[in-house]
Amino acid sequence: MSLTPHEHPGELIERVQTAAAARTPLRIAGGRTKSFYGEAVQGDTLSTTGWAGIVSYEPTELVVTVRAGTRLAELEAVLAERGQCLAFEPPRFGAEGTVGGMVAAGLSGPARASVGSVRDFVLGARFINGRGELLTFGGQVMKNVAGYDVSRVLAGSMGTLGVITEVSLKVLPVAPAEATLVFGLSQHDALEQLHRWGGQPLPINASRWDAPDRLHVRLRGAAAAVEAACERMAREAGGTRLDNAQAGPEWTDCRDQRLPFFQAPSAGLCLWRLSVPQTAPVLDLPWAPLIEWQGAQRWLWAPASAAADIRAATAAARGHATLFRAGSEGTMGVPCFDRLGPTLDTITQRLRAEFDPAGIFNPGKPLD
Repeated sequence: MSLTPHEHPGELIERVQTAAAARTPLRIAGGRTKSFYGEAVQGDTLSTTGWAGIVSYEPTELVVTVRAGTRLAELEAVLAERGQCLAFEPPRFGAEGTVGGMVAAGLSGPARASVGSVRDFVLGARFINGRGELLTFGGQVMKNVAGYDVSRVLAGSMGTLGVITEVSLKVLPVAPAEATLVFGLSQHDALEQLHRWGGQPLPINASRWDAPDRLHVRLRGAAAAVEAACERMAREAGGTRLDNAQAGPEWTDCRDQRLPFFQAPSAGLCLWRLSVPQTAPVLDLPWAPLIEWQGAQRWLWAPASAAADIRAATAAARGHATLFRAGSEGTMGVPCFDRLGPTLDTITQRLRAEFDPAGIFNPGKPLD
């Protein structure tokens, strides 16, 4: 494994300074695998793909520092050689996805409810603000920040605060044992069972429920703990254990949205992402969901015109809804993200004004 030393991203800085002086909007792009996500952005493209490479990797310290344009697949391959991984399983949406795009989008995969989100694994970052200044926040250890941790604010910022050039990430060892159980349970019964298991010391790592009444639960951890949990959970809810050779690719397809559910059933439907508390009940909506994160993330296909009903039902459950992927007719003017409350909106606007005073970075994109 070859390492790329710290260098000054002069070309990227010059592009930002020129755009700021002319107040020219910049559309920050990596591998463009998530260009569908959020409102469309107009402006000159500023690509980070030429700014790639692993700066440092300390397997014994569980820390890697990598440039933003590095392909996510390449980073994960390097980690796998040392038996380590990005535990939050970021969706890749294609081979060209980059580390910078992963952080900016702030999306996490099936294990998010048990291990944490992208933000929880960002230790530090370097980025270029709207004045063309290269700023450094955080570091390479967990307890190193006094005051506001700006590096973690970048996770989910959708490129609106600056151009990420480098991030330090916490990595974890691959679990020594893994097993997947499948249960024949209705949506209501599956949520109830997940809630019961959630209050017990079980090595549940991920879950997903979809029609026709199938609940998949993935266990990860010490071999003895996984085996004991399999026996107990199968006995309690009548589950069947799947072979890892079958279950593993299915979880990967869930992570990257390649399961049959994620193929649009009709050209005019949009993919909605509903974020609710894990304890939320079955929502009063007519569209069959796919449910992850022990009940906290729910996907469904519905027309953009149903936005009011979807958002009302989600708000009633103390959650929010995102129009994640538009159908063939687009979003029909429906905002992709819910409106922020007054307090969060004020904080967001102040952050953007501080880091991007000229408003050149991904204008029109809200912080996720």
